[in-house]
Amino acid sequence: MAGLLSNFRNTVIVSVILALVIVVGYFMHSGGGVIFWEAVFRWLHVFFGILWIGLLYYFNFVQIRKMPDIPAELKPAVSKYIAPEALFWFRWAALATWVMGLILAVTRGYLLSAVTLGATEGFANPKDTFIGLGMWLGTIMFLNVWVFIWPNQKIALGIVEADADAKAKAGRTAMLFSRTNLLLSIPMLATMTMNQTLFG
Repeated sequence: MAGLLSNFRNTVIVSVILALVIVVGYFMHSGGGVIFWEAVFRWLHVFFGILWIGLLYYFNFVQIRKMPDIPAELKPAVSKYIAPEALFWFRWAALATWVMGLILAVTRGYLLSAVTLGATEGFANPKDTFIGLGMWLGTIMFLNVWVFIWPNQKIALGIVEADADAKAKAGRTAMLFSRTNLLLSIPMLATMTMNQTLFG
């Protein structure tokens, strides 16, 4: 067992296989159909969302706060190895979360009413207003990752050539947008989790 768990790739492969066995079990007992696929998209939406928001919290609760305390000679370990890897999973998880959420809204039939915050139904259904709010917060966060955080992190980490002033400015910009996402994430999670429980 230690041999399996000491290898990241093999651990993930086995985990995915176990999950797929469970998914097949749900398929067999649900009869398939649209509701089954909605469940699959919700599972993927939540998985990628945990990966994305987990990394957002790692950056904000740990890395950004502790970087000033790290001795200068040790900082390259974070900026050259840890941060680029974390940002790879961070940005692709953001995209996958957003896409799965969009697919879920389409298959469940509430995309238009949610995007308009319920205006298309005269604001008669609070479920659409709340989930729409969460979708807009998630969309802003997704755009922040791809339009502001990742391009500026490439400069700050030296992936893209730049002088020291440009790196410092890019690092600050990336940090401010990351903090914006932290600020938006907690209310976004409130809409996503409470909406499902209270409105189904």
